[in-house]
Formats: sequence, C-alpha cells, structure tokens
Amino acid sequence: MVLEGPNYAGWGFLLKFKGLLIFFNAVMVFFIVMVFIIPFTILGREPALGFWRSSWFLIPLVFVFLAAVDLYFLVNYRIFFLLEKEDWPALVRELEVRVIRQGRYSPRLVRLLLNTYLVLSDARAVSELEKKLAIGKSGLIEHNILIFGTARILTKDYEGAGAFFFDRLPGGPRYKAGPHAEWIRWYYGFSLLLSRRFEEAADVFSAMVRNARDGILTGLSAYFLTNNLAGFLSARAGGLREDAKIGKERVRQSLRRRSDWNREVKRVETEIYVTVLSSYINLAADYVYA
Repeated sequence: MVLEGPNYAGWGFLLKFKGLLIFFNAVMVFFIVMVFIIPFTILGREPALGFWRSSWFLIPLVFVFLAAVDLYFLVNYRIFFLLEKEDWPALVRELEVRVIRQGRYSPRLVRLLLNTYLVLSDARAVSELEKKLAIGKSGLIEHNILIFGTARILTKDYEGAGAFFFDRLPGGPRYKAGPHAEWIRWYYGFSLLLSRRFEEAADVFSAMVRNARDGILTGLSAYFLTNNLAGFLSARAGGLREDAKIGKERVRQSLRRRSDWNREVKRVETEIYVTVLSSYINLAADYVYA
C-alpha cells in the first residue's frame, strides 16, 4: 500500500487578494454612502439630520473597521502575495522568519507553516518544528494533531503515528474533546493498517462503519475493510465484508448520490490530512456508489 503525497489542487481556491481587498473597500464605501443617503430619501431632510445627530458615531466605527482590515492586509501582504503566486519555498522562508526567528508562534502562522511544509513534502521539517513547539508551546501541537500525525505517516513512521494518535484517543493521556475526534480515531486505525497490525485496524474500522458520523470516514473504513483487511484476515473475511456493507449503506443514507459525496469532499479537501488520502477517497466513493 502506497500513501500519496499531498494533492494541492484544493489550494486553487486562493483568490487575488489585492483585487479582493479593493472590492471589499469599494463595497464598504458604497454601503456608507447609501446609509447616509437613504434616511434623507425616506425620512426627509429634517428627520434625517436628527437621525444623524444621534447616530453620527456609526460612520467612524465603520471606517475604523475598514482601516483595521486594510492594516491587517498590509502587514501580511507578502504572505498573501506568495500564496497567490503559489511560491511555496519563498512562503516557507517568510513564515520561518516570522515564526521561528521572531518567535511569533500564533496559531494561524504555525498552521500555515505546517501546511506549506507538507505542500513541499518536507515532513521532516514538520518534525523539527514539533520539537520546538514541545518546549513551551505544546498547545499548538494539540491544535494541529492531524497535521503532525500525517507527517509521521508521510515519513513512513507508522508505529510512531499510531502511538501519537493513540495518546489522543478517549482515555489516552493527551485526549481532549474536539471537532476532529473521528478523524483522529480513523487515522489511528489507518496507522495500524500501515503497520500491518491488521486485527487491531479491523477492530477500529469495524467500529467506525457502525458509529462514525462523518460519511467520508465511514466510506473509507468500509473500503479498507472489504478491499484490504478482508484479504489479510481470512478467518474474519466474511464478517468484515458484512461490516463494510453496513458502512456502505450508512453512507448512502446520509449522502444519497455521488454528487453529495463530492460536495462533502469539496468542503474539507483543502485540509492536508484529507488531500493525502485523495486517491483512497475516490476509491471509497467507487465502492460505495458502485
């Protein structure tokens, strides 16, 4: 089994940031003008003047908000520019200056740096950053569990990935409830599969086809049960294929058509831990909607 490197087509959503900012400013100015004019057209001159005498502070507030957005863009202009160009090596250098040299370990910058490392297939750089974060910034590791775990898998440290995810399962020493709990559990099972710990992987995926709320993870679990684990575990093959059918039906109940599945994939495909599975996600869809 070969795990693909990240597929970065999902990053094509990036817009022309400069044009977007100009458009945003134009819309806000138009909004301000219209808010100023409408009371005069509806209420008349005197009532409108009275309204603005009591509500004049709204205009400065809007301009303060607009100035804050523009300032944020100007401060981060080089990052936006490099994202727009998809110049990943230059983006890494810029982010390393901000994060590592200047010590600006903001969640946003750290996550962007991690994603960019993986865009360049530099999983070892992710490991080095994890070592730095472990000293006083461990919360950022927990905030990016799936990225750090995926990096271990991409470097073929499957046992290490399994241990990393296991510690973050319910009952584990680093468990914290969060929105990605099912992805963490699925990646734990996937790490077991890649480590050739087939019995344990089958147990994880069999539970997920019955209980997972995420349709993509349910479909992936069903696919691996019937197309991989059933072949490795001949004594359990019949039961695993039955479990896979249960998962297949559960997916089809929530995502009735392939287009529904594709829409759900589209929603999450910009996440690195999803893009590395893109070929398997397509194969799972073929299985579910065959």
